[in-house]
Amino acid sequence: MSDQKHVLFVCTGNTCRSPMAEGLFRKAIAGRDDFAVSSAGIAATKGTPASPETRSLLKQRGATLDNFQSRPVSETILNTATHVFAMTEGHLTALEARFPQHADKLYLVREFAGIPDKRAGIDVPDPIGMGPAAYEEVAQVLDAAIPSIIAYIEKT
Repeated sequence: MSDQKHVLFVCTGNTCRSPMAEGLFRKAIAGRDDFAVSSAGIAATKGTPASPETRSLLKQRGATLDNFQSRPVSETILNTATHVFAMTEGHLTALEARFPQHADKLYLVREFAGIPDKRAGIDVPDPIGMGPAAYEEVAQVLDAAIPSIIAYIEKT
């Protein structure tokens, strides 16, 4: 399985955005053994479940995160990842500063979403405490980005 690509999604606490990305990506690659996916957080504590809103949204979309527990990003995790997708420029900057040796595999999720509205910025917004509509907005960005992420990885 040396050809397997391991995609890692990174956000702040690893309870909302990156677990949502992990669940939606896992659904998108269902049945494929050439991909693995996981998530972590820049400031995550170990062992926290995904937020109830994230779990609910994933369930509505037919995706799951069985036995999910948050974890902080680490050298060990990054060593196994072939492609790392950060939710914000701040996350990307933190990863580059803390783990410069992995800079060649770091990307921003929003760069793959094809969202033409420059006012929207290039960060995937943090939905915590903002209600269901904010989580749906994150899911829509991820829905737009994931097919492009998969296509990009398949070409590399």
